[in-house]
Formats: sequence, structure tokens, C-alpha cells
Amino acid sequence: MTGSASCASAKWRAAWAFPLRLCARGKRSDWCPRSGRKAATLYNESDVRLLRRAIFLRRARGLNPPAIAHVLKRQGVVSPPAEGTLAPGQRFRRLRAKRGLSLAQVAKATGVSVGFLSALERGQMRSSVATLRRIARFYGTNILSLFEAAGDNPRLVRPRERRILETTPDVRMELLAWGNTAMEPHLFRVKPGGGSGESYTHEGEEFLHVLRGEFEIWLDKSEHYQLKRGDSLYFESSTPHRWKNPGRKEAWVLWINTPPTF
Repeated sequence: MTGSASCASAKWRAAWAFPLRLCARGKRSDWCPRSGRKAATLYNESDVRLLRRAIFLRRARGLNPPAIAHVLKRQGVVSPPAEGTLAPGQRFRRLRAKRGLSLAQVAKATGVSVGFLSALERGQMRSSVATLRRIARFYGTNILSLFEAAGDNPRLVRPRERRILETTPDVRMELLAWGNTAMEPHLFRVKPGGGSGESYTHEGEEFLHVLRGEFEIWLDKSEHYQLKRGDSLYFESSTPHRWKNPGRKEAWVLWINTPPTF
């Protein structure tokens, strides 16, 4: 391999081949090649599958990042946003530019790699709910702001009028009401294996009710609940929580936060 080819390959790996490692027990851990230290987990199972496929296309077929994105979309591995969905990365890019910050500065403050942030801002990568929360908190905002639910405060919201945000191909959030409200109601639609990624926290309290499928949630390190259709759960949002769909069918969860701080 020539020097220029080696340099190009190194740049690609820095942006796309994120430093992931699978532990023997199937748990994920991240490792920073620069520091040689273990870092916090930032990627969920769907992220890992996507990265493995991207790395295969790069190594086996020699495709560059734009070509990889095209192939993944054509194969349905990366789905284009549904009508009415938004790209959080674009909002983050505007916030970063407004503050005059570099990707490296944001990466250092949030613990998210430069390559991942860059791909997210360009719309070439999606992010878990926990990672979105981490980035949004750094910018002094929240996930609710990513819905861009501007305008009047409607009493009635038809299904086709819902504001939609897809964090990953496995997690779809539909905002059910917005405006000057004391509550933040969502319909979470989580595909099998989809989840929040790492734990996250925010202010307030929250209530969830499983409408369809199965849902699993962890509160801090001491509480673990396996919910089925008809089950409900109430907890303080300041408790670190993470969740996933352990079932074989899509889970539908009515999720309400108060006040709107999610």
C-alpha cells in the first residue's frame, strides 16, 4: 500500500471504524486507541450491526464513505427518514456553528468521537437516545427541541399531524402534543433489539404504559423491570435509566414526561 493510500485509509478508519470491541459475554465496551483506556459505551446493538456492515463494505469491497451510505440505503440497512421526520445532526451543526466551536471541542466535552459527530451532522449516521441527550445537554437544549414543533398549541392532534423523530432505524418517537404544555407525551415505537443505548437522566418525572409488545427498563443499577402489554411504570427522571425492546415484535409505549425536559 502506498503512503497516500495508507493515509486515506487511516482517515477513513478514524471517521467510520469507531473503536468498538465486543466482550466475551456479549457486552459492549469502547476503547480509545490514543489513551489506551476504556471509555463509556455510546452505541446500541443496531449501531454495532450497522458499523460491522460498513466496515465489511470498506474492507471487502473498497468502498468510500459516500458509496457505503448509498449501498446501505439501497439495501434498507439505513432507511431514509420518514415524511415529517427531522435530522437532529443538522440542528446540532447550527448550534455548534453559532457558538463558534470545532468538532474536536464538542467531542472532548461530550465524550463522543469526532468521526461520529461529523457523520451525524451530515446526516450519514443516526444516534441513540442517550447520545442525543448527551449532545443536546451540552448545547443547553433537549430532545424536545429537535421536533421543531413550532406554531400554535393545538388541542387536537391527528396521527398524520404528529411530529416525528427517528433516532435510529429501531427507535421512532412521535410527539403527541406540544406548545405551552406541562406534559411531554410521546408514542415510542421500538423495533426488536432497539433501545436507548447507555443510561441517561434529566429533570422531572415520567410515566410509561406499554400498548403493544414487550419493554425492558433499568432504573439505576438496582431496579430492572420487564414490562408487557398493559403494564405501567412511574419514576423520577433524575434516576439513571435505559431501556430496550427484548421481544420479537415492535413495542409501542405511551411515554409522558413532566415538565417537558426530555
